[in-house]
Amino acid sequence: MSVLYIALPVAILLALAAVIAFVWTVSRGQYDDLDTPAFRMLEDDERRRPRHRPASESETSLREEADHPDDSREQ
Repeated sequence: MSVLYIALPVAILLALAAVIAFVWTVSRGQYDDLDTPAFRMLEDDERRRPRHRPASESETSLREEADHPDDSREQ
């Protein structure tokens, strides 16, 4: 029973720290853009390809979506 006197305040402090960390990350904009990192992965693959090869339509559309992610959501 005496363990509760230690465990309960520790649990409350950990929960409070988690809430503070979540509010801090939200206020810093950590969760504002969840789509662009996925497109950045595609852009890195595009840079490795030789430049003399013309891009296909699907590659071009992926690049356009990566450059303007907000425009693709509105359609």
